Amino acid sequence: MFETTILMGTSPNGGGGAMSSVSFLLMMVVLFGVMYFFMIRPQQKKEKERQKLISDLKKGDKVVTNSGIFGIIWGLKDNVVILKVDEEVKIEFLKSAIAGKVDQ
Repeated sequence: MFETTILMGTSPNGGGGAMSSVSFLLMMVVLFGVMYFFMIRPQQKKEKERQKLISDLKKGDKVVTNSGIFGIIWGLKDNVVILKVDEEVKIEFLKSAIAGKVDQ
């Protein structure tokens, strides 16, 4: 049978040389930089805004939960928010379950 050799820009003995290792390292650094600026950094910024929203909650704010329940903050405890969803109906939620504030 016939054997074929595919050349990938390396020498026949398998060594790629110093130039290919430098270009590979440079490519990996650029790839990490792109991932950081397009994926990691925006996610960190979004999480920082969310933490600020949760820490700024106060009595009387109209909010919506992750499950879609609208209510007005009636009380705050350590990690718990008490929402008034109707007359004489109050529900306790974790602060982390608050999705955002609603314009009044």
